[in-house]
Amino acid sequence: MLTSMVKEHHQKQVVRKEIQETKRKEACTSASNLTQALVDHLNVGVAQAYLNQKRLDAEAKQLHTNAANFSKQTQQWLTLVESFSSALKELGDVENWAKTIEADVKTITMTLESVYKSSQEPVVSTSQAPSI
Repeated sequence: MLTSMVKEHHQKQVVRKEIQETKRKEACTSASNLTQALVDHLNVGVAQAYLNQKRLDAEAKQLHTNAANFSKQTQQWLTLVESFSSALKELGDVENWAKTIEADVKTITMTLESVYKSSQEPVVSTSQAPSI
């Protein structure tokens, strides 16, 4: 009778250990599933943040490139405007030079005409003048 009680107790212990082992495996599986679900949920947010950061980096690069191109283009426009301004100043200088030359040529022409007219008039000498 004692041995049968011990055997029965031993069998109940084995059954309890098997049930306990089954429940432990189920708990481990559930914990693993929960952990995986939490990690997946967090990874979705992290992946979205990573994609957003990547997109922001690409847009920042594009913005930097556009700003550099705009700066170059602005510099070219400034150079062009300076050249145009310089050309206008030169035209003004040429116009002033032409007016000065024209005035000098008019003066020379008037002087030459005056000299020519005076050379065409009969020369009256004081020694040949009739005495009265």
